Amino acid sequence: MRAQRSRAPNDRADSPALAAECAGFARRLARWFARARRDLPWRRTRDPYAVWISEVMLQQTRVQAVIPYYERFLARFPTAAALAAAREEDVLAAWAGLGYYARGRNLHGAARALVREHGGSIPADYDAIRALPGIGAYTAAAIGSIAFGIPRAVLDGNVERVLCRYHALAGNPKAAPLAGRLRALAELSLDRRCPGDHNQALMELGALVCTPHDPQCAKCPVRAGCRARRAGAEHDYPSARPRRAAERQEWIALVPRRGDRVVVVRTPHDQELLPEHDGFLLARLECEREPRAAAAALARRAFRGALAIGRAAQPVRHSITYRRLLVIPVSARVRGRLPHGARTISPEDASELPALYRKIVRSLS
Repeated sequence: MRAQRSRAPNDRADSPALAAECAGFARRLARWFARARRDLPWRRTRDPYAVWISEVMLQQTRVQAVIPYYERFLARFPTAAALAAAREEDVLAAWAGLGYYARGRNLHGAARALVREHGGSIPADYDAIRALPGIGAYTAAAIGSIAFGIPRAVLDGNVERVLCRYHALAGNPKAAPLAGRLRALAELSLDRRCPGDHNQALMELGALVCTPHDPQCAKCPVRAGCRARRAGAEHDYPSARPRRAAERQEWIALVPRRGDRVVVVRTPHDQELLPEHDGFLLARLECEREPRAAAAALARRAFRGALAIGRAAQPVRHSITYRRLLVIPVSARVRGRLPHGARTISPEDASELPALYRKIVRSLS
């Protein structure tokens, strides 16, 4: 069965029936969360700084993977003032392994803004939190509701999926008009007495029970009111977004070496693939261009000619979203000092790098 309807009956935002339904939804959710919530380190505190660090780390990273990074990061930078006073390279070194280095840079910049504008403390105001570097609507709502009890609903992928199924709403959750509809429902369903617990409960439900591909409907605390479940159509919501056709691309990777170690750099923010990661410079291989010549062009820009270009290794195959990549690693010997931000690692330490870069290191061994 395919999802057809995009609206539930009596679903105007000012409908008393819908308001009562959403209130019941919130009550059942709260009872479930009281007994089913996971014991996670960031749930043992209401310290706004610790909540902020956890929320940023949890973006696009699995919960279990975040825990050791969260604990080490707080041990090293226990306050916003300590984070603001640190050097950027030390912050990013502590962030290494979580990926998306812009998040680490934004944390550092926001900590400095907190010290400069708020005395080192996160303000108890949604708009002021939202104005900090790198903090969007979701993160501001999460910090505000959990740390300060600000009644603002979160809306992430888990919440969108739960609400789409519960109300049988078809369409793309990221696009109008459904995005606005979901925002209104999230706010209407919010338990304004305990907004932090409510937001965490809703995200927990999406993460553990109302999962994308194998929803555990028998365990769901709100299953009785779920329209998708009653129709036997829980897999039809949210509607599948159109997928971009796969595109085959050839790339080269410049892999500098010093002795038996490889040199990794922080990739530039405008690099098309894996920007702001520790790894290797990448460039598309233009038609009929020889890989070593393309690598030499990269070396001139980034290493100012301080590399002797070596051999091209066997191509590496890798997929990133719609791209089907054929990446030709080209090794190079460092002839001078390393540029700022570069460092050497042993091939065994490549496990800290993203998957594509790990494959590249293995291809050269």
